[in-house]
Amino acid sequence: MLRHVFTCLSLLFLAAASHGEQRPNIVFAFADDWGRYASAYAATDGPATANSVIRTPHIDRVAARGVLFRNAHVTAPSCTPCRSSLLSGQYFFRTGRGAILSGAVWDASIPSYPLLLRDAGYHIGETYKVWSPGIPVDAPYGAGQYGYEKAGGEYNAFSQNATRLIAEGKTRDEAKAYLLNQVRGNFGAFLDDRKGDQPFCYWFGPTNVHRKWTRGSGKALWDLNPEDLKGKMPPFLPDVPEVREDFADYLGEAMAFDAGVGVLLEMLEQRGLMDNTVVVISGDHGAPGFPYGKCNLYDFGTNVSLIAAGPNIPGGRVVEDFVNLMDLAPTYLELGGLTPPAVMTGRSLVPVLHSDQQGQVDPERTWVVTGRERHVATARDGGLPYPQRSIRTPTHRLIINFKPDRYPMGNPYNLDGKVTPPTQEALTEDTYATYPDMDSSPTKAWLVGQRDNPAWKHHYELAFGLRPRLELYDLAKDPFQIHNVAGDPAYAAVEKELESRLLTVLTDARDPRVLGDGETFEHEPYAGPIPPDALPPRKGGKGKKKGKK
Repeated sequence: MLRHVFTCLSLLFLAAASHGEQRPNIVFAFADDWGRYASAYAATDGPATANSVIRTPHIDRVAARGVLFRNAHVTAPSCTPCRSSLLSGQYFFRTGRGAILSGAVWDASIPSYPLLLRDAGYHIGETYKVWSPGIPVDAPYGAGQYGYEKAGGEYNAFSQNATRLIAEGKTRDEAKAYLLNQVRGNFGAFLDDRKGDQPFCYWFGPTNVHRKWTRGSGKALWDLNPEDLKGKMPPFLPDVPEVREDFADYLGEAMAFDAGVGVLLEMLEQRGLMDNTVVVISGDHGAPGFPYGKCNLYDFGTNVSLIAAGPNIPGGRVVEDFVNLMDLAPTYLELGGLTPPAVMTGRSLVPVLHSDQQGQVDPERTWVVTGRERHVATARDGGLPYPQRSIRTPTHRLIINFKPDRYPMGNPYNLDGKVTPPTQEALTEDTYATYPDMDSSPTKAWLVGQRDNPAWKHHYELAFGLRPRLELYDLAKDPFQIHNVAGDPAYAAVEKELESRLLTVLTDARDPRVLGDGETFEHEPYAGPIPPDALPPRKGGKGKKKGKK
């Protein structure tokens, strides 16, 4: 019934649009696990950051033509919940089983912006990851029926495949070109399927920035010297050679993403489509396999790149407005001439995009709310989530940890109460070896291996230790959110006001974590063993289809 109503409204809109201005195309480049790292941010963040080391010329070109947002945040720093929120335009906790990663199942009654644009006459398509893990895969984007991947998916494992191709005899440039040609072929197939001047909406979702990548590839493929990062990494990361190399490799994959964006821009220009195309670039949360990143509500986990350019978007602007990525769904719908459904809690960014102002454009955009529930949650945890909610303002961040007796990155203990003996190999290669909500990585292996070293024990505790119910950070004094001032009498008024405001927002938005007994996410199917209906199809069964002509 709901879809029928939207279809009727869309037909009415199409009749009216035929007499009005052309609707813009939308190209959304959305990188898995890519935080706020692009050289365009170096000018705003200063020289003593990793953004002064990375080079992203294509992303920077979009920023110069349009708007660079400094305070864009995800609603949840976990792949599936973040994407559920973005696609639906709602807080992650309003998306049913889309609010979790392990055990996620999509509720087809939830409207999603790609399918609404499709019903309004847009040609839609996607390449690589949209909504997964979760069942059905990529459900909010048509469950694979709008996929374009026949040209290949090796670009997703960029460093691994480039390294292999070089070992097979290709030069470095030839290996990169081979992988980027797959991006070109997939986007070209999508554009070729367009009917006449039909407006289009395309999702480019590579996973190369997601682990795991080839160790040393940042330097080998992108000439990123890990030693150039010395003194430029956030203080919660140990500034040691092993971690600097790991972070350089992460930045290298971000540079590979930039190269893919360059292909999309080149093709839009070659086909004369750039002038009527809105290009938006972002990522689904912070860095994987590093403390404070993915699965954390600190800025390193929730603050992401957001850059947009296109028709009617004045360029060369840096915007300080606080943005939640759920705001993109109503933005895309408004750009397409549609009125966002009332169920969406996101607010359209069109007024900010079309403004000629920079700095703080909308005086009401001064905070965001973020959170998380279940990420991996293994049997060792009883399949229970680590529930958090946070409010971030220009001056403070407050976090509520609803279950402070649980470990934020997962339970490190065996059933006999002993810490799992970590080995370098296990922690690097096996995500589930210990602390499963942090991806396996050389950084994780090094840090856990140093847990009894007095020089690094503080870093270990920041990453893996128990956390109190309330965390409060004074961002003017502590921009990296390391020194918790919750409970300090000097901050009592701020703490009370922010906790009250956060709980009011959550209550108004009908968050199950604060409604009733607050235990919805503590029970199946949101916790415990993964239900059979949330398991992927068996090999050979009916699964996601990719590769339309």
